[in-house]
Amino acid sequence: MPTASHDTASHVADYGAVEDRTEELGGYTLNFTSIREDSDLTPLLKGLPGDSCQCPHWGYLFTGRLTVRYADHEETIEAGDAFYMPPGHVPAAQAGSRFVQFSPTEAYGITLAALQKNMQAMHGA
Repeated sequence: MPTASHDTASHVADYGAVEDRTEELGGYTLNFTSIREDSDLTPLLKGLPGDSCQCPHWGYLFTGRLTVRYADHEETIEAGDAFYMPPGHVPAAQAGSRFVQFSPTEAYGITLAALQKNMQAMHGA
């Protein structure tokens, strides 16, 4: 059975405000995410349908708080909560938040490409 942990994840991406450690397991991407600064993904999701993440995520929040906006409501995820974010969400995270999430790799890749494109545009790269 394939496994991964925060320490063994094969890919580490440091975005300054966020550190993301990832591993692919059976068609799902596993993220161990640490939020260093308050972060809102609104500007990074521009260009996706509805300017929102279309990838579903399942996870568990160890510390901190996540706020997830949908077209018709907002949800708050607190430390100790397991969560599901269906497509059509815009997440924001409080500094100090740490969580693990599982996402279908194909859908996650589409979202990641948009995030990276928008990050490059914001930083003039």
